[in-house]
Amino acid sequence: MPPSSPRRLSLQQIVEGQRRAAFVGREAELGLFRANFALPPEDPRHRFVFHVRGNAGVGKTSLVREWREVAGEFGALTASVDESADSVPDVLGAIAEQFAEQGHPLKVLDRLLATYRRALHDAAGRLAADNETSAGGPSPGALAAAQAGLIAAGAIPVVGALAGGIDPAVVARGAGGLRAVFGGRARQAEEARLLAEPIRVLTPVFVAEIDRVADAVPWVALFLDTYERTAPQLDRWLADLLTPGRYGELPANLVLTLAGQRRLDPVHWGDRGRLVADVPLGPFTEEESRQLLTGRGVVAETVVREVLRLSGGLPVLVSTLAANPGAAGEANATAVERFLAGESDPVRRAAALACALPRRFDEDLVAVAVPHGSHVVPGLYDWLHELPFVAEPYTGRSRYHAVVRAPMLRLQRTGSPQRWKAAHDRLAEAFAARRDAAAEGLDPERLWASQPWRRAALDVLYHRLCARPRTALPEALRAGIALCDQRPSRARHWARTLAEAGEDADNAVLRDWGRDLLAAITDHGPRPTAALGLLLTRAELTDTDRAAALVVRAWDRFRAGELDAALSDHGRAIAVDPRSERAHQGRAVILRSLGRYEEALADLDRAEEIAPAWAWAVRERGETYRRMGRLEEALTVLDRAHALDPSDAVPLGSRGLVRHVLGRHEEALDDFDRAIALWPEYAWALVRRARVRTALGDPVGALADLDRAEELSPGLAGTEGERGEVYRATGRHEEAVACYGRALALDPDYAWAHGSRALALEALGRVAEALADLDRALELDPGYAWARAQRERLRAAAGS
Repeated sequence: MPPSSPRRLSLQQIVEGQRRAAFVGREAELGLFRANFALPPEDPRHRFVFHVRGNAGVGKTSLVREWREVAGEFGALTASVDESADSVPDVLGAIAEQFAEQGHPLKVLDRLLATYRRALHDAAGRLAADNETSAGGPSPGALAAAQAGLIAAGAIPVVGALAGGIDPAVVARGAGGLRAVFGGRARQAEEARLLAEPIRVLTPVFVAEIDRVADAVPWVALFLDTYERTAPQLDRWLADLLTPGRYGELPANLVLTLAGQRRLDPVHWGDRGRLVADVPLGPFTEEESRQLLTGRGVVAETVVREVLRLSGGLPVLVSTLAANPGAAGEANATAVERFLAGESDPVRRAAALACALPRRFDEDLVAVAVPHGSHVVPGLYDWLHELPFVAEPYTGRSRYHAVVRAPMLRLQRTGSPQRWKAAHDRLAEAFAARRDAAAEGLDPERLWASQPWRRAALDVLYHRLCARPRTALPEALRAGIALCDQRPSRARHWARTLAEAGEDADNAVLRDWGRDLLAAITDHGPRPTAALGLLLTRAELTDTDRAAALVVRAWDRFRAGELDAALSDHGRAIAVDPRSERAHQGRAVILRSLGRYEEALADLDRAEEIAPAWAWAVRERGETYRRMGRLEEALTVLDRAHALDPSDAVPLGSRGLVRHVLGRHEEALDDFDRAIALWPEYAWALVRRARVRTALGDPVGALADLDRAEELSPGLAGTEGERGEVYRATGRHEEAVACYGRALALDPDYAWAHGSRALALEALGRVAEALADLDRALELDPGYAWARAQRERLRAAAGS
């Protein structure tokens, strides 16, 4: 059998090898990092964190790349992440993927991340469905507390889902509040807490996985590049990661490297100085610059001196000019202009300029950006990757170094404004085609939640803003309203797009707006109120846009328990745009939560008048009738909601509950069966189906439903309360009392559980305790008529 041929190297491997061979200078920094691996972790001189810092162009990324290779020489398992991963789950996912490529998969973490992503998508799409509430509404304080964990985590796009019609009583009910609601959407028991506290759940698993693989390798080395962009999201987490006992014990053979432009924030890192090696980078010394130039064959003293003058010692410019010093005698030329002047091939010169236009590019975009098209010049994409200022980061899409890209953009913008606009128009069209392709099969209401669609859409905005800042600004602001309806990281990407377009197009309005919006999003945490307030000051917004922004802000205020402000914003939205069906529907949900049913119905009348085929508004009407006790009307409306959208499980669930209350248990069971068949994780329907099965004399089936609901959504007071009902209905009163007790331990303000436990206590002859429970139920909910009737009955019986 002939010997197998060696595996062919990829283009990227060849280019990377050439770059490594050409790397010069930074001997002290390389020596510092290399020596650290020779020191055992117990040695006081050993450092667990390296922080490389310096201005753009000083070679941080190149040094980090070399350090990663050095770590590999010592047998380290390595992973590198840049600003494309700007949340903790994204960072963990990138590390796990790279470890798996090196033969060390983090299987437990991978499974949990997959669970998180799936549940995140499911929760966002289904949150509005869970619109059942127990007796007694929450206080604004309970509402705010219930949502604080999820909002602070920045983990879920809750605004859009909440705007779909979830009641504050749903949000804050039970022990878990929003956690309980999202848990009800979970496929596995862990998901309720995973969605509420992703960092707290994922990080200990990550630490345990790192500890496990660390036993199999000499070292583990993690690298976080462009840290100046991700620090606001990662600083606190990394500092906590290094805090003893916070998330578990990290292995001693772990080395973490951060690379950014600024010093580490002393608020998070001030007391961890002994762990960190601070490595400031400045420009190359003249000796280092000459060494690089000599290695590239640039030895003529006049040329060397000109390169030294033009580059200022910035390694990226020294490397660029070493590749192509340019023509002599151009005293006023910049480093980039010299580089371009030295390229004799006009197509390559044009390509080097044109490919600076997209923020990131691939081979297909080269064909769009370059006027001649890459099909005319084979190998153009490969040639670009040989340039010293072109990098292919961890995301796989290539980009220019900012120090080189900025002057290239300026040359094109000032040299021919018409060609500048035409090129950006072509790129905007190319990204629009990608955006439209990514929309296939997606719910139009959920486009911004899809990463491929969102990335392409933001690139469309960027290029349109660069081509025509004034005319494209309204579209960009409109996108911002939608993204304030999403996770904070998504809104940051949008604000950064405006800022970058302003910088690259040299437009002060865009630049200032991007800066102000970034500050509003970053400084005000996960709440979008500040950013939306800025957007609402813009004259470019139409009345429809302004109403949409007010609706988004109203839901943010609703989540924070600011009900009056939320109602005010919905009212202002309606005043601005009386045909905003979402404003009417949103106000109806808040009014309903306050018990103002007739006003809620009036708003739903208007929403349906505006959008008669909008199944969501019809569904909310049916739910409102149900809560008002107008059951026959609820049934008719829920029939219509189901007809409008037969794939929606929620109207079937609500209709099943109405039929159960009407005593039509077999029909109710059929509705719940169909709802759960459409949505197997519909925990709310499982709990209500348990009620129906109990009424039909099937306690075994009822307990099975409750077991499944508990598996999907652990620790909910409502599930334990329903289990108590099953036991009470079958005469197992002691077990019933125990279940009600567990429900009340989870939620002491669960009035219904107090009332139901009273009947179980009465059956056991514990009348005084039963009366105390009924007193407490009425204290919590003075309008609880059933509990009042039971208390009067018990008192009368005791008096006789």
